[in-house]
Amino acid sequence: MLSTQPDATADEIKKAIRVEDFNLWYGTFQALFNVNFAVKQGIITSLIGPSGCGKSTLLRSINRINDRLGYVRTDGAIHVLDKNVLDGDVELAQLRKHVGMVFQRPNPLPISIRDNILFGHHLHAPGGRKQRHAEKDAIVEDALRQVLLWDAVKDHLHRTATELSLEQQQKLCIARLLPVKPAVLLMDEPCSALDPKATEAVEELIWQLRGAFTILIVTHNMAQARRASDECAFMLMGKLVEHTATEEMFVTPVHQETADYIEGRYG
Repeated sequence: MLSTQPDATADEIKKAIRVEDFNLWYGTFQALFNVNFAVKQGIITSLIGPSGCGKSTLLRSINRINDRLGYVRTDGAIHVLDKNVLDGDVELAQLRKHVGMVFQRPNPLPISIRDNILFGHHLHAPGGRKQRHAEKDAIVEDALRQVLLWDAVKDHLHRTATELSLEQQQKLCIARLLPVKPAVLLMDEPCSALDPKATEAVEELIWQLRGAFTILIVTHNMAQARRASDECAFMLMGKLVEHTATEEMFVTPVHQETADYIEGRYG
């Protein structure tokens, strides 16, 4: 399954995700066309483009959430940690352990804050359920500290997670992924349900996680893409048009379509 290779070349180590000649169809409708895209390890990369351009489709292909739709067909390759996740021997549970997903709206489980954090750990860690209470407490505290939520909830860990504010719920959903130690975090419009203050807090969190994780984020918010990513990729009509350093894309885009989108001429 997915694992780092001790003898991997420097180039392989730098790329957490490599999408190669990837096509996707919903039934007879082709949504993605020959996408080639590499995401560097340990940085934040944003995917931008107008609605319906294929951003979320590409994102959800990386951990194969699209597989739930019986009418999806693909060809090409998507490599995560040098393993083609489209291979027939890939176990989806293991893939989603290594490639975590954060959705547009927070989706905490209707159980306690503490149990939300431990849910994935119990599923994936050998003997996770049998660990001592103190060991589990340490896991919960560490995850909540990483998402800057510990101080706010440390005295209310048995409170139902759905009672938290939307900002806190989204932070909790990110924290829930951390104990299983994913290599990649996929985020699909993670701030779209949040007000500006909560958006700022979640953006700060995402930046705090930079380096420890490879983060790929879909956003319609141009200001957010510019503030909160190292590199940016622009998609249009199912094709990857341009991918470069974020500041370069916003200041000197290579393609006219990119410039038109950034300047608000469409989308």
